[in-house]
Amino acid sequence: MTLQQPALTATAALARPARRKGKGRRDRGRLFQEIGMLAPAVVLLTIFLIVPFLLSFWTAMTNQPLVPRPTPVRFIGLTNFLRILKDDLFWTSLWNVSRFTFWILPVQCGLAFATALLLHQKLPLRNFFRGLFFLPAITSMVVVCVIWGTLFQYPTGPLNQVIGFLSGGHIQPIDWLGDPNWAMFSIVLLSAWQAYGFQMIVYLAGLQGIPDELYDAARIDGANAFQRFWHVTMPGLRPTHVFVLVITTIQAFKLYTQVAVLTQGGPKSSTETVVHYMVRTGFEEQKLGLASAVSVILFLIVLVIALLQRQLLRRFDV
Repeated sequence: MTLQQPALTATAALARPARRKGKGRRDRGRLFQEIGMLAPAVVLLTIFLIVPFLLSFWTAMTNQPLVPRPTPVRFIGLTNFLRILKDDLFWTSLWNVSRFTFWILPVQCGLAFATALLLHQKLPLRNFFRGLFFLPAITSMVVVCVIWGTLFQYPTGPLNQVIGFLSGGHIQPIDWLGDPNWAMFSIVLLSAWQAYGFQMIVYLAGLQGIPDELYDAARIDGANAFQRFWHVTMPGLRPTHVFVLVITTIQAFKLYTQVAVLTQGGPKSSTETVVHYMVRTGFEEQKLGLASAVSVILFLIVLVIALLQRQLLRRFDV
């Protein structure tokens, strides 16, 4: 036994480096495999997202036109940013998109939450209705704008006819898209209808993630339906509420298609938004440097919202 023990120890010592060497090769092979799988996405994101984004910072500090001209492109520093901050139309567009955001959050998120609560119940054909209510979210916004543009027609559009019938003719036809007092509200209605299906799916996923044992325990303790909703459902959906709130806010600040198709920023700039202002400045006025400065400002706004999201998620331990 004494003679065999050193021999076994030596064999184990020789086997250990071989195992470590084989494990190291497997780890390196797995690392190269992961890099190879990530490389196409990283290359595409770099070419089509990161590089143009970095170039926009440089372009924002030049007098770069959309179409090359004989005059050379000059570095002008922060002049474009100062011109934007002194432009009343930019502040009007920022106010309009902020107003749109404050309106769309309760309408769209509230409708999505109520629909998700209803379709989470054990109802007949609930999967069919889930797909039906999600259908507008995958429909092109241009198509939705054309449909709602027909509904908003003044004075004999279907929406005005329904309102006139329900009111017995006491409410006069509303110029939904031509009246500055109603134009943004009309954009809010069609935007909420088109996009609430996405938030509905997110809320359904959150509802399905709440354990049934919590509801069973609440029933045993004598909690009624409202108490179960308030003390089980709402706390369980807290991370979902934060996610939906932030995502909806970011999407609202990028409002463009509805305005471009239906109102072109009118009437009287009541629906002018930051993105529409940027596109008009860059393509119609051909001031690419000025439009790039607007895009940088918009990026900073979205960045602040993203940082707010991060802080909220940390606060709620998500």
